[in-house]
Amino acid sequence: MSKKTAEFNDGEIMKLIINTTSMVPIYEQITESIRRMIADGELKAGDALPSVRALAKEQKISALTVKKAYDRLEEEGLTSTVHGKGTYVTGSNKEMIAEMQRREIEDDMEKVVNKARNNGIKDEELREILDLLLGE
Repeated sequence: MSKKTAEFNDGEIMKLIINTTSMVPIYEQITESIRRMIADGELKAGDALPSVRALAKEQKISALTVKKAYDRLEEEGLTSTVHGKGTYVTGSNKEMIAEMQRREIEDDMEKVVNKARNNGIKDEELREILDLLLGE
């Protein structure tokens, strides 16, 4: 696992953790790290991300991998790229990220409910398990 930093925004440091032994593709790790930094307020609207080349060089990965991560962030509306200038965090990201996270959690919970039902666990028992996990 490599933990490296890259400079952005006038010398500030962006901490990315890339696990080279993970089954999760590197571009997804970069995307998730930046999403988390936006959600946590470490990156704010208007902040510039490191250039594709700079981040690729710093992380010792392909520029195409970084570009794929940046493209995904732009597709999600979290960043925008100005040709020749760089990639910037867009506004109202916390709400978008929170909604994306809720959607992912709902999808995960739906899988759990389906698995429980397929294994004969009744809804009431599933509620009891959830209550137990929630500490109620």
